[in-house]
Amino acid sequence: MQVIKAEVLGMCFGVRDALKILADVAQPRRVTIHGELVHNEMVLEQLGARGFQMVKETARRPLPLTDTVLITAHGVSERERQRLEEAGKYLVDTTCPLVKRAHAAAQKLQEQGYHVLVIGKRGHVEVQGIVEDLDSFDVLQSAEEVRRYPQAKLGIMCQTTTPARLVRQIREAVAQRNPHANIQFIDTVCHPTKDHQKALEDLLEQVEAMVVVGGRNSNNTRELVARCQEKGLPAYHIQSAEDIDPAWFEGIETIGLTAGTSTLDTTIEEVYAALLAVEARRPVMV
Repeated sequence: MQVIKAEVLGMCFGVRDALKILADVAQPRRVTIHGELVHNEMVLEQLGARGFQMVKETARRPLPLTDTVLITAHGVSERERQRLEEAGKYLVDTTCPLVKRAHAAAQKLQEQGYHVLVIGKRGHVEVQGIVEDLDSFDVLQSAEEVRRYPQAKLGIMCQTTTPARLVRQIREAVAQRNPHANIQFIDTVCHPTKDHQKALEDLLEQVEAMVVVGGRNSNNTRELVARCQEKGLPAYHIQSAEDIDPAWFEGIETIGLTAGTSTLDTTIEEVYAALLAVEARRPVMV
């Protein structure tokens, strides 16, 4: 059995930079991470073991008890940032620069008088941070949700991990159903996401099944899985090598391996080694 890694897989620079900032924190117990630093359970377990205080993304309204609050790679709204600062909290900001760019794009569209259409996952922490600073907006998860909007100016931007094909479908639907409107689009899908998606597309033509490594709540990881399934390939979303079931690969000769943008390098290597071990345990046909 051959295991082929995607040309681009695993941790992006935004996650690496965030982890580097946390690595330099001398007293983790005095810091509250305002949500999940990244959507990767293994990373979160490691941070908890170091002593960082953490709150769930759905439970961030009560003010953190620590004086220092760490803003996650997914960012927060300016309104939330102001709420924390007015409470006297010292903020350590690990927001990905490309997420900041998406916030800036949404604000630019709003300042220019556009009704902002955010392509992304409704309720996702990144999307929530963007829309909390908007007065006129809709969040779109599919082309089917697009309707005719009464506004004369429609501005479109994206959650940074949105698949390119979904962006294209929604843009086309907005244009078809709103011929009256002045439509402006700002592409805020991040380059690491695009690179991961392109590498997956290249790999799908070479393999019979895919293993996708990443957190259960990782949007970009789930999108990679969804794309495999759209192509009709068996796709297994795992978090670690321990999740691998050798029975998945009976009769399979070529497996593809990719990983979401918050997946640790060590996890990828452990999964790769475990997949090779599946082949080593196969009975020899005589």
